[in-house]
Amino acid sequence: MALGNWASVVALSGAACIYGASASVVHAQEALSEITVTAEREKKEADAFQSTTQLSGEALQRAASSSLADLLATQPGIAASTFAPGASRPNIRGLDDYRVRIQENGVGSQDVSDFSQDHQVPVDPLTADKAEVIRGPGTLRYGNQAIGGVVNAINNRIPEALVPNGFAAKIKGGGSSVDSSVDGAASIDASGNNVAIHVDAFARRAGDYRIPGGGVQANTRQQSEGQAIGGSYIFDGGYIGTALQHITSLYHIPGVAESASRTRIDLEQTKWTTKGEWRAPNDKIDAIRFAVGVSDYRHKEFAIGGDGIDGLQNTITNKEIEGRIELDHAAVATPLGPLTGSWGIQASNRKLGTSGVLGGLLAPTNTDAVGGFAFEQLQLNDTLKLQAAGRIETLTVSGMAATFPANFLPPPDTFSETAAVRNFTPMSFSFGVLQSLPWDMVVSLNASRTQRAPAAPELFSRGSDGASVTFVIGNPNLKIETAESVELGLKRSAGQFRFEASIYYTRYLDFIYKQLTGNFCTDVFASCGATGPLMQVAYGQRDANFRGAEFMAQLDVAPVNDGMLGLDGQFDVVRATFADGSNVPRIAPMRVGGGIWWRSAEWYARLGLLHAFTQDDIAANETPTNGYNLLKAEVSYTHTFTKVDGGMRDITFGVVGDNLLDERIRNHISFKKAEVLQPGLGVRLFTTMRF
Repeated sequence: MALGNWASVVALSGAACIYGASASVVHAQEALSEITVTAEREKKEADAFQSTTQLSGEALQRAASSSLADLLATQPGIAASTFAPGASRPNIRGLDDYRVRIQENGVGSQDVSDFSQDHQVPVDPLTADKAEVIRGPGTLRYGNQAIGGVVNAINNRIPEALVPNGFAAKIKGGGSSVDSSVDGAASIDASGNNVAIHVDAFARRAGDYRIPGGGVQANTRQQSEGQAIGGSYIFDGGYIGTALQHITSLYHIPGVAESASRTRIDLEQTKWTTKGEWRAPNDKIDAIRFAVGVSDYRHKEFAIGGDGIDGLQNTITNKEIEGRIELDHAAVATPLGPLTGSWGIQASNRKLGTSGVLGGLLAPTNTDAVGGFAFEQLQLNDTLKLQAAGRIETLTVSGMAATFPANFLPPPDTFSETAAVRNFTPMSFSFGVLQSLPWDMVVSLNASRTQRAPAAPELFSRGSDGASVTFVIGNPNLKIETAESVELGLKRSAGQFRFEASIYYTRYLDFIYKQLTGNFCTDVFASCGATGPLMQVAYGQRDANFRGAEFMAQLDVAPVNDGMLGLDGQFDVVRATFADGSNVPRIAPMRVGGGIWWRSAEWYARLGLLHAFTQDDIAANETPTNGYNLLKAEVSYTHTFTKVDGGMRDITFGVVGDNLLDERIRNHISFKKAEVLQPGLGVRLFTTMRF
């Protein structure tokens, strides 16, 4: 049996058991729904200069999401594009696409999801042990395209340590009523003689999802599967390992025209990664780490064309390589206190392009980038720390630059193209102060000036993008985008009442965005004029201001039976305007929510409501979006078995009800909000078995 078919059988066998999550014993004092706020790379809470939202364990499976974006979309400051069940990208504080980096184990996802809203991120939550969102100065580690934040999926595909008792296995699966879906995954970890290996496989199948009022959202079915194998050599003070992974996915695109033409995307990615770490090699260096990722990505877009034939319409390819090395130096004694820090280098190459009967949105492009970064922290006393970080990067972006008339209307023939090369040197730095306060609180203040170079599609696009119903015209003369930010945070991560609050303000100089020209087109520029199904947009730059606030809290109310009864709450808002006071398009609405929960060593239950307000702070050619109430209930049970070598360690199973009010929810930041409703009431069953 082929590996892919075997993987599907194993994964869906787990799904038949109805999947859940990690069944480790969880105490009442732990964070609600296993959502914790930590610093990057598992540093202690007191060392955090910016928060990292984490989702792990049972919470990953209760979310029942087929994308990282949807998994995190209800967390403060985070939204999702929800373009299709198989294609949804995270939006962080009003920023998305080329400003939000998605990665797996620190290496970029190396896909084309930043290129257009209908493109999938080939990192499935079924394969993740943890998902985290990094904001603030920590993003400087990962390149100028992470100016808005980083979403990182973490798993054990490259083992970093030997497996306790030499063997561990997990089978998980689930099913949902809203789309008649079934999903599952299986993994094996084993070690011996300083060698650790990991094997995993997953698969998911889903039909068109149901919407409020009866019926289904047409053309929303999907199916995907993946496999991975990895291994590491573990030695005193470190490890070195490698992994090979493969994913295929076939998903459909909703919308009136897309449903009629049966638009769908068939993607495939093969990716090789290797990484390692050497801790404390001498008295000058604490650790050295490296990571390398190489991938070959291709997807094909199928639909019924103008000739009435169902076939291939467009092909997008992306070949990418990325490498990074970091060094943590040992503490240096200074007159002000000990100084610790990390220095690193990152380099990458990306070859991206399109072809097909639609004329090609983007001719082949090549992007080379090399950057260096440094983080330093000074411990002034037991309660006060300072942090400084910086990054300098050089990029060379080459492609075919199109020359369009000033009014973006076609001359008698068409536009002209010439080979072009653009060079950029974005420079970024940040400074932070962290002060411990009474009552286990910590206050932080961060200021930064970060820069982003325009991406190849922003410079060289010149064709139709059916996903966003636009005809996109790049601007080869775009300049570097600069963000000047300040953020104040206050948090308490221990005790009966735990919370995190932050307010921020960012001024963007030369903010890159798509501006409507007032023209319309079909599939080629020669058709552009007063009519057509596609709105013509051209990349431009304007100064803009983003400001917002986020809050989340958890309160242990009282012990009940053998568990803890508690409350939680959250709030987030972002306002984004251009320098003239007009609104930046597609900004998520203000939200407020809360819930009541009870947790013991075996049981977890929660009832929560999230309210999104009407979004009427809209840009030109946008329409207001009604608010909604998202009611969710969940309960799960974990049973731990008496230890038996080779036997089952624990089992978790549970049920989740989502959108229990069956609300008609439209996502304001989605290009398809007028045509596509979000899923209606649904119930998910899940289970996990660990051995």
